[in-house]
Amino acid sequence: MKGLDTNVLVRFLAQDEPAQSALAANFIETHCTDETPCFIGHIVLCELAWVLESNYHQTRDEIAYAIEELLHVGQLAVLDPEVVRAALNDYKRSNVDFPDHLLARVNVSKGCETTVTFDRKASKYAAFTLLE
Repeated sequence: MKGLDTNVLVRFLAQDEPAQSALAANFIETHCTDETPCFIGHIVLCELAWVLESNYHQTRDEIAYAIEELLHVGQLAVLDPEVVRAALNDYKRSNVDFPDHLLARVNVSKGCETTVTFDRKASKYAAFTLLE
Protein backbone atom coordinates (compact mmCIF):
# COMPACT_ATOMS: atom_id res chain seq x y z
CA MET A 1 0.00 0.00 0.00
CA LYS A 2 1.17 3.51 -0.76
CA GLY A 3 0.04 6.66 0.99
CA LEU A 4 -0.96 9.83 -0.81
CA ASP A 5 0.18 13.28 0.26
CA THR A 6 -2.24 16.18 0.07
CA ASN A 7 -0.41 17.83 -2.82
CA VAL A 8 -0.76 14.72 -5.01
CA LEU A 9 -4.46 14.47 -4.20
CA VAL A 10 -5.02 18.19 -4.87
CA ARG A 11 -3.29 18.00 -8.25
CA PHE A 12 -5.35 14.93 -9.14
CA LEU A 13 -8.62 16.60 -8.16
CA ALA A 14 -7.94 20.14 -9.40
CA GLN A 15 -6.14 19.27 -12.64
CA ASP A 16 -4.85 22.84 -12.67
CA GLU A 17 -1.10 22.37 -13.11
CA PRO A 18 -0.55 20.30 -16.27
CA ALA A 19 2.73 18.54 -15.47
CA GLN A 20 2.00 17.68 -11.83
CA SER A 21 -1.66 16.91 -12.53
CA ALA A 22 -0.63 14.43 -15.23
CA LEU A 23 1.90 12.79 -12.91
CA ALA A 24 -0.66 12.55 -10.10
CA ALA A 25 -3.34 11.12 -12.39
CA ASN A 26 -0.95 8.60 -13.90
CA PHE A 27 0.27 7.47 -10.48
CA ILE A 28 -3.22 7.11 -9.01
CA GLU A 29 -4.56 5.35 -12.10
CA THR A 30 -1.67 2.86 -12.24
CA HIS A 31 -0.79 2.32 -8.57
CA CYS A 32 -4.08 2.64 -6.72
CA THR A 33 -6.20 -0.43 -7.35
CA ASP A 34 -9.01 -2.27 -5.61
CA GLU A 35 -6.45 -4.92 -4.60
CA THR A 36 -3.83 -2.41 -3.40
CA PRO A 37 -5.58 0.88 -2.67
CA CYS A 38 -3.66 4.03 -1.87
CA PHE A 39 -4.04 5.30 1.68
CA ILE A 40 -5.48 8.69 2.66
CA GLY A 41 -4.99 9.71 6.28
CA HIS A 42 -6.88 12.22 8.39
CA ILE A 43 -4.16 14.86 8.08
CA VAL A 44 -4.47 14.68 4.30
CA LEU A 45 -8.24 15.19 4.53
CA CYS A 46 -7.80 18.16 6.88
CA GLU A 47 -5.22 19.74 4.61
CA LEU A 48 -7.40 19.01 1.58
CA ALA A 49 -10.36 20.81 3.13
CA TRP A 50 -8.16 23.80 3.96
CA VAL A 51 -6.59 23.96 0.48
CA LEU A 52 -9.93 23.63 -1.30
CA GLU A 53 -11.39 26.44 0.81
CA SER A 54 -8.48 28.87 0.92
CA ASN A 55 -6.75 28.31 -2.44
CA TYR A 56 -9.62 27.16 -4.63
CA HIS A 57 -12.43 29.09 -2.88
CA GLN A 58 -14.73 26.09 -2.82
CA THR A 59 -17.88 26.17 -0.74
CA ARG A 60 -18.57 23.94 2.24
CA ASP A 61 -20.89 21.83 0.07
CA GLU A 62 -18.20 21.40 -2.58
CA ILE A 63 -15.61 20.44 0.02
CA ALA A 64 -17.96 17.93 1.65
CA TYR A 65 -18.80 16.46 -1.75
CA ALA A 66 -15.11 16.06 -2.67
CA ILE A 67 -14.33 14.25 0.58
CA GLU A 68 -17.47 12.09 0.32
CA GLU A 69 -16.47 11.04 -3.19
CA LEU A 70 -13.05 9.90 -1.94
CA LEU A 71 -14.85 7.57 0.47
CA HIS A 72 -16.59 5.86 -2.46
CA VAL A 73 -13.49 5.17 -4.57
CA GLY A 74 -12.43 1.54 -4.19
CA GLN A 75 -8.87 2.37 -5.22
CA LEU A 76 -8.49 4.62 -2.16
CA ALA A 77 -8.45 3.58 1.50
CA VAL A 78 -9.45 6.42 3.80
CA LEU A 79 -8.50 6.03 7.47
CA ASP A 80 -11.56 5.28 9.61
CA PRO A 81 -14.14 5.99 6.89
CA GLU A 82 -17.10 5.82 9.31
CA VAL A 83 -15.47 8.44 11.53
CA VAL A 84 -14.89 10.62 8.47
CA ARG A 85 -18.53 10.19 7.38
CA ALA A 86 -19.76 11.24 10.82
CA ALA A 87 -17.45 14.28 10.76
CA LEU A 88 -18.76 15.19 7.30
CA ASN A 89 -22.34 15.00 8.54
CA ASP A 90 -21.45 17.32 11.43
CA TYR A 91 -19.59 19.67 9.07
CA LYS A 92 -22.55 19.93 6.70
CA ARG A 93 -24.86 20.95 9.56
CA SER A 94 -22.61 23.57 11.16
CA ASN A 95 -20.32 26.50 10.52
CA VAL A 96 -17.34 24.81 12.19
CA ASP A 97 -14.39 23.72 10.04
CA PHE A 98 -14.08 20.11 8.88
CA PRO A 99 -10.79 19.48 10.73
CA ASP A 100 -12.45 20.43 14.02
CA HIS A 101 -15.30 18.00 13.43
CA LEU A 102 -12.91 15.26 12.38
CA LEU A 103 -10.84 15.83 15.52
CA ALA A 104 -13.94 15.58 17.71
CA ARG A 105 -15.17 12.43 15.97
CA VAL A 106 -11.76 10.76 16.25
CA ASN A 107 -11.73 11.62 19.94
CA VAL A 108 -15.21 10.14 20.42
CA SER A 109 -14.15 6.98 18.58
CA LYS A 110 -11.28 6.63 21.07
CA GLY A 111 -13.58 6.94 24.08
CA CYS A 112 -13.38 10.65 24.83
CA GLU A 113 -16.54 12.13 26.33
CA THR A 114 -15.75 15.59 24.92
CA THR A 115 -13.12 17.66 23.15
CA VAL A 116 -12.03 20.61 25.25
CA THR A 117 -11.44 23.77 23.24
CA PHE A 118 -10.99 27.53 23.40
CA ASP A 119 -12.88 27.78 20.08
CA ARG A 120 -16.20 29.44 20.96
CA LYS A 121 -17.75 28.57 17.61
CA ALA A 122 -16.90 24.87 17.98
CA SER A 123 -18.01 24.82 21.61
CA LYS A 124 -21.61 25.37 20.55
CA TYR A 125 -21.71 21.75 19.34
CA ALA A 126 -22.20 18.75 21.60
CA ALA A 127 -18.83 17.14 20.92
CA PHE A 128 -16.97 20.16 22.34
CA THR A 129 -16.62 21.79 25.74
CA LEU A 130 -15.44 25.40 26.02
CA LEU A 131 -12.51 25.84 28.37
CA GLU A 132 -13.09 29.07 30.31
